[in-house]
Amino acid sequence: MTLRLAAASLLAALSVPAVAQTAPTIDAARLTETVRTLASDQFQGRAPGTIGEERTIGYLIGRLQALGLEPAGADGGWTQPVPLLHTRLGTATTLAFDRKGAATPLTFGTDIYVSTLQPKDQAVVDNAPLVFVGYGVTAPERGWDDFKGQDLKGKVAVFLINDPDFVAARGEDRFGKFGGRTMTYYGRWTYKFEEAARRGAIAALIVHDTEGVGYGWNVVKSGGGENYGLVVPPEKVTSLALQGWISGETATTLFANAGQDLAKLRIAARRKDFKPVNLGTSFNAAIPVTQAVVQSQNVLARIPGAKRPDEVVMYGAHWDAYGEGAPDEAGRIYRAGANDDALGVAGLFEIARGFKAAPPPDRSIVFAFWTAEERGLLGSEAYAQNPIFPVEKTVANFGLDILQTAGKAKDVVLVGKGQGSLEDDLARVAATQGRTVSVESLPERGLFYRADHFSMAKRGVPVLLMMGIAGASDLVDGGKPAGQAWVDAYTGKCYHQACDAWSPDWNLDGAVQDISLFYTIGDELARSARWPDWKAGSEFKAIRDQSAAARK
Repeated sequence: MTLRLAAASLLAALSVPAVAQTAPTIDAARLTETVRTLASDQFQGRAPGTIGEERTIGYLIGRLQALGLEPAGADGGWTQPVPLLHTRLGTATTLAFDRKGAATPLTFGTDIYVSTLQPKDQAVVDNAPLVFVGYGVTAPERGWDDFKGQDLKGKVAVFLINDPDFVAARGEDRFGKFGGRTMTYYGRWTYKFEEAARRGAIAALIVHDTEGVGYGWNVVKSGGGENYGLVVPPEKVTSLALQGWISGETATTLFANAGQDLAKLRIAARRKDFKPVNLGTSFNAAIPVTQAVVQSQNVLARIPGAKRPDEVVMYGAHWDAYGEGAPDEAGRIYRAGANDDALGVAGLFEIARGFKAAPPPDRSIVFAFWTAEERGLLGSEAYAQNPIFPVEKTVANFGLDILQTAGKAKDVVLVGKGQGSLEDDLARVAATQGRTVSVESLPERGLFYRADHFSMAKRGVPVLLMMGIAGASDLVDGGKPAGQAWVDAYTGKCYHQACDAWSPDWNLDGAVQDISLFYTIGDELARSARWPDWKAGSEFKAIRDQSAAARK
C-alpha cells in the first residue's frame, strides 16, 4: 500500500471529512430568475395534476438538461409517476354524536373537521363507539403503551395532540420520555391517524389544542373537506372512513355529556397506568365524496459518481404549491409558493451547477424535485416506498424548504437537534462562514416531521433540513428581533397564501449562505467514504442499523 493510500484509509477510518472542492459562488440573481419564473401566472400555482404541473415538469427537465445532468427517474427517464387519490367531501346528510338515543348534531368546520382517504363515493360511519385513547402512543422502546390491549376495530379513536410529556411536569411518569417540548413523531397528527388505521378503527378524531398542534382551528378547517393520498392497492386502503379533528369546545362538551372531565383525563393520559376510556357515545356520519385519481410526477436527475456510483448523496425540494384559490386583497388568485418552495428549487439548480463545474464526485449526486409536498409529503413518500436508488446506500438527504429572505445571518437554524451526526457537520461548516448554530425556536411544532426529508428519515437515511421559518435568524442587520419579525410576517400573512410571491424587497444573501452550506457538506460526503449516522436516542437509528452490512 502506498503512503497516499494508507493516509486516505486512515482518514476514512477516523471519519475525517475529505477535502471538499471550493464551494461555488451561489448566484442570487439566478435564484431570483428561477423564482420569478416558477411563481409567475404562467405556472398557475403549480398544483399537482393541472396544466401548471405540466408546464412545471417541462421547465424543470429543460433546466436540468441545460445543466448537463442525467435523467434519474423511472425506466431511465426524468420522472417518477406518482398517482394521487384526490377526494372532496360534499354536504353531510348525517353528522352527529349520539348518546343513549339522544343525538347532538355537529356543524362541519365549526364543531368538527374531517376528510377521507378511502376511494369511495360515500363516507359512512354507522353508530360507531367513541373510545378515548389519550395520546394514542405505542412506543415499546420507551416503555409506553396507551392502548393496553383495547380493541379499536369498527370504533372511533379519540386522541390528544402532541406527545405524552408535552406539558408534563418534573416528577410525572412521562417527564422527558418523549423529548419534552420537542415533538417526536408520536406527537404528529399523521402518526395518530396511522396508528388508528393499524388497529382497524373506522374513524379517528383528534381534540384540537392550539398550543399542542401549533396552529389555530382556522388552519385545521382550511382544507375544506379535501384530501390527497397515494393510490394504493385495495388491501392497503386505510380502515378510516373519516379522519380529522374536533374543536376543543366540542370535545369538552362531548366528554362532559359522557360523565367525564376532559381536563382530568388530559392529566391521566400522561401516566403510565392510563387506560382507554369508552365514552358511551357513538359517532354517525354519512357524507357524499367526490373522488378522482390525479396523475402527478417527481422529477429526478443525477451526476454519476466516478468511483462508487451506487452510493448516493441526495438533495431535495418540492416543486408543487397550492394552485388557484380565491382572490386576495391584491386580486391574486394563484398561491404560487415563491419561497415555499420555488426558492428551494432554485437552490437545487445552483447546487447542481456547482457540482457540474467541479471534478466528478466519487459518489453519485441525485437531485429530487418532489410533487405533492403540500398534500402530505406524498411525492417523497412515493419515492421512499419505491426508491430508484436503494435507501441503504443513500448517504444523506438534504432538504431545502423555505429560505429566509431578510439578508445575511450570523447563525444557521438547526431543525431536529440531537437526531444525527449531520448537525455536527452543519456546525463545523457554518463556522467556516463565521456563523454559529441556533436551535429551532418552537421544536414543539415538529417541523422535523413536516418536510420531504422526513420520508427518507423514516427509512433510516440521515437527513438535514434547511427551513427558514424554524426560528429567528440572528441577522447581520437587526439581529434576532429582525429575524423574528421576518418569520412573523411570512408565517402570519403569506405562508400558503397568494402573497407568497417574489418581491424586489427580498435580500437573498442569507439564502445564499444556507445553500452554500448544504453544497459544502454534500460535497464532502460525495468525495469521501464517510457515512453519517443517527445519534443514540433517535427513533431512526435502529432502522438504519438494520442495513449496516450493505455499507461495509
